[in-house]
Formats: sequence, C-alpha cells, structure tokens
Amino acid sequence: CGDCGKSFSWSSHWLRHRRVHTGEKPYECQECGKSFSRSSHLYRHQRGHAGGRSSHGGGDKPYRCGDCGKSFSWSSHWERHQRIHTGEKPYECPECGKSFGRTSHLYRHQRTH
Repeated sequence: CGDCGKSFSWSSHWLRHRRVHTGEKPYECQECGKSFSRSSHLYRHQRGHAGGRSSHGGGDKPYRCGDCGKSFSWSSHWERHQRIHTGEKPYECPECGKSFGRTSHLYRHQRTH
C-alpha cells in the first residue's frame, strides 16, 4: 500500500484494504441503506435485520454480493458464495492436503483416494 506501507499476498486483499484510505463503502444494505466497506460487515449487519433469513418471505433475496450483484435469500448461501471472490478454501483433505471452497467438493474429492 502506497499510503501506509502494508503488504499483501493477494491483490483482492490490497484492493479491500484501499477502502481504509479512500473511505469507499460499496456494500449497501437493501433494507435500510446503510453502507459498509466490507461485504462481511454488511453480512453481519443484515443478520440483525432478518436473523439469518429473509423476514419478508416469498422470493426476497436481501443478501446481495457487492462484487458481482448476485442476490441470495439465505445469508449462509451468500457467505458460501463470497468464497468465489476471496478464493478462500477452508475445507482441506486430510489425506493429501488439497483444499476446497465447499464441503461437498471435498467429499467428492475424497472418494478419489
């Protein structure tokens, strides 16, 4: 970072960090209009509105991805989707060490051993 000297291994993490200096808040709550610099902060905020599930019923999708615009009815599906953008792969195969973004992908992989 040219402003504070902090270093990052991933360009996406550097871009997220830049918002500390620019004040950009691209993640907006569709229910109340409050904005956040990180999608995870929006997610945490939205849980307060709906308790983890849309309280409006029907086909409402209040959990919107700030990176690609895709919307979700369930906060857990939104959270899982975020791994596409962050590259996070928290599920590791104990046999070979390969990591996956979804448990179902890990289970499918484990059948190959």
